Amino acid sequence: MVVAHHDWYGLWRPIVASVELRHIRYLLAVADHANFTRAAESLHISQPTLSQQIKQLERTLGVILLDRSGRTVRLTDAGEAYAQHARLALRDLDAGERAVHDVQDLSRGHLRIAMTPTFTTYFIGPLVHRFRTAHPGITLTVRESTQERIEADLLADRLDLGIAFAGAHPVGIDHRALFTETLRLVVGSDHPLAARRGSLPVRQLSREALGLLSPDFATRQDIDAYFAGLGVAPHIAVEANSISALLEFVRRGSLATVLPDAIAHEHADLHLVPLSPPLPTRTVELLRRNTAYHSAAARAFAEVVRVAAQER
Repeated sequence: MVVAHHDWYGLWRPIVASVELRHIRYLLAVADHANFTRAAESLHISQPTLSQQIKQLERTLGVILLDRSGRTVRLTDAGEAYAQHARLALRDLDAGERAVHDVQDLSRGHLRIAMTPTFTTYFIGPLVHRFRTAHPGITLTVRESTQERIEADLLADRLDLGIAFAGAHPVGIDHRALFTETLRLVVGSDHPLAARRGSLPVRQLSREALGLLSPDFATRQDIDAYFAGLGVAPHIAVEANSISALLEFVRRGSLATVLPDAIAHEHADLHLVPLSPPLPTRTVELLRRNTAYHSAAARAFAEVVRVAAQER
């Protein structure tokens, strides 16, 4: 690798540089931990070795990459510029390694998927079952996350696919519409509203005890926007960051909640109560990084999602 090096006489001259992957990984570890000791521990090397390797990288490039003068170590301006490209390079190298080992017959491989939490309760289960039945040799990592984190992880190649909602996605995210999800008022069998016929005026909810997801959920943000737009102040008696816990509270009969109607369809002891005006609908999308290469496993799972969405 040839880089330009500025000598003491103000002249730029090319030198032969031997920047290795370990140098890049070491630099990024120090930048992420803002501390040599913690970075060395995460890399399972000694702190003196790490310091020596970083200095070697700085000598090779002819610039100071880290500001060591403060209580924490931080990247210099040159370090920030180099680290940005280094992260992209490592991401593409990791993707290339997976491409080399990608088996087109799907006899083995690994797939990384994330979704916003509501889909865990009614959508992802059938998808994983169908995919595993067809391709038992593929292992999967499935996790819940916020939409913002899903998009960031897709761009950083920490995920292969995401299931979230339509909206203003960052540059570099491909999105495909799957189906429309409708929010509804949900109550248990013993709740007084379970026997109601006809729509409930939304203003009456100010007298009903509600259990809602906590404000960090995208679903809760949509609910809050709905109430705010109508000038309604709901009576929020319980907040929970777990959908399963919220459903358990509602089943007991004293609380109502707002969730996607598909969740209620999965439980015979839950009832949907239409509101007037109705709660909002949302477009569910399959997200992936805009890149020329997608693994055979990712393409196969995307097809499973497409078929399941059509069946809905």
